[in-house]
Amino acid sequence: MEAAFTAGAVVSLLVLVAIAAVCETVLVHLSVARATTMVDEGRSRADTLVDLLHRREANLGAVLVVRLVAQVGVVGMIVALGRGQDLTTTAWLAVAAALVVLLGVVESLAKTVALVRTDEVALRVSTVLLLIGRVPLLGLLGSALSSFVRHRSDGVDDTERPKVSEEELLAFAEVAVEAEVIETSEHALIESIIEFGDTIVREVMVPRPDMVTVDATWQISDVMEVVILNGYSRIPVTGDGIDDVVGIAYAKDLMRAERDGNGVHPVGDHVRQARFVPEQQRVSSLLPEMQSEQFHMAIVIDEYGGVAGLVTLEDLIEELVGEIVDEFDVEDPMAEPLPGGAYRVNARMPLDEVNDLVDADLPEGDWDTIGGLVFGALGHVPVEGETIDLDTHRLTAARVQGRRIGMVRIDRIRDRDNA
Repeated sequence: MEAAFTAGAVVSLLVLVAIAAVCETVLVHLSVARATTMVDEGRSRADTLVDLLHRREANLGAVLVVRLVAQVGVVGMIVALGRGQDLTTTAWLAVAAALVVLLGVVESLAKTVALVRTDEVALRVSTVLLLIGRVPLLGLLGSALSSFVRHRSDGVDDTERPKVSEEELLAFAEVAVEAEVIETSEHALIESIIEFGDTIVREVMVPRPDMVTVDATWQISDVMEVVILNGYSRIPVTGDGIDDVVGIAYAKDLMRAERDGNGVHPVGDHVRQARFVPEQQRVSSLLPEMQSEQFHMAIVIDEYGGVAGLVTLEDLIEELVGEIVDEFDVEDPMAEPLPGGAYRVNARMPLDEVNDLVDADLPEGDWDTIGGLVFGALGHVPVEGETIDLDTHRLTAARVQGRRIGMVRIDRIRDRDNA
């Protein structure tokens, strides 16, 4: 009779081990976002699951205590059964091995089921988790363990940490593409949106040497020629040099003035106020500013107050959706593949994009572009055709215009494994 009771207790404790293993898997692998989605779908007990996941660490501590107690209980019961059988050493070893295998199989099977059918299992065990958390001693112990570990780790409260990192979001998106849940273009857009928040104005602006400006004393008819030639709708107007931007001339204002017979008037009399933004400002804050205050062009200034370049609303949107080119735009490609696996790229191409393009790990520094890297590595203005070897690639100043690099040729000289 006693043996039967002990065997029944062993079976009950094994079931408790399995339930605790399932609860542990649910708490570790189910995200709050997924549980919230189940609430939106109207699934029963999903709201309870969300509450449990908001106290994930405390509940997990309580579950681990339950599982440990159940495992110790199984071992104790087996030992109690063995004592009445007068087992030999070999038999005891066999029992111990069988016990380890049994506990391992039960726990592994339970966790596998929870992993395969996480949503369904999570809803089923939510009540069990709630009951475990409400046991006074277990709940208190779980909270104490959670607080101890959190304060011993890095001193940062968990509520201050993001629940999902950018790297995890990108990984989720890649998995979704492989599973054909989202399109490749959608994955690229997600990646662009995440990177958008870390991009500063200096990285997307038209640099100072590429700016097209007109002097405030120019006649409106002459400025219209510049506007039509370049296809601009707005153009900066300067006073005493490029650092003295007095305003922005709008093509529609100039056309209206010319139609009214004022083509010989200086363009400085027909400008609108220019907006100025620092080059370190994040584009994620500039875009809503442009939308709310309704301006499409801003002059970028450096830390000394000088003009560093200009940025347009189109430049910001292109960071999200890629290059926007109409039927009248004639632009050289930013990157052009060459025979033998080499590339010729625009010197203004961002260094991170170059690294992705050629599968390289070119060094970062006080530069944003591949042209800046060449300048920084050489330490002087290169002559056309001058080369430098960096890591696994050779960079060549393929086109030099005055003191400025226009194009850079990139050749692979060895693989990373042989670097």
